[in-house]
Amino acid sequence: MNAAYFRRLSHYNAWANARVYAACAQLTDEERKRRRPSFFGSIHRTLNHILVGDRVWLSRLDGKPHGVTSLDQELYGDFAELSAARGEEDARLSAVVGGYKDEDLQRTLAYRSMAGEAKSVPMAQVLGHLFNHQTHHRGQIHGLLSDTPVAPPSLDLIAFEWEAAR
Repeated sequence: MNAAYFRRLSHYNAWANARVYAACAQLTDEERKRRRPSFFGSIHRTLNHILVGDRVWLSRLDGKPHGVTSLDQELYGDFAELSAARGEEDARLSAVVGGYKDEDLQRTLAYRSMAGEAKSVPMAQVLGHLFNHQTHHRGQIHGLLSDTPVAPPSLDLIAFEWEAAR
């Protein structure tokens, strides 16, 4: 993997998040927060979890505190605030990843897990995990949207590439 690949994924990530949030914005607050059979229990809580994960990993990458106390923490109860925070986090992620060079991906990131354990992981694996984590949970939201009046949007990477090529 090279830095350009991860920069591309950061752009795809922002695009996919924008599509998911646009679909979720068509739901009522009650529908977004409705209890559903899923790991985090609702569309809203799953959206919060994706943001939680990004904040934790980005804090490890840029050394800024994240303020997260648990992986299922609800950072924002209000969808408009959550959506705005998502946009800010996507910009932050793109800026951080955009600053990496190929040689940066050869480094190892040392950090503490949420449980306080010392960890050490190659940067390329960290970035791969960060983007895969979002894709995984966006897929869950995609499935949850199938049980609402709102059609789930296409989130395929190739669809992003086609749109970006226009």
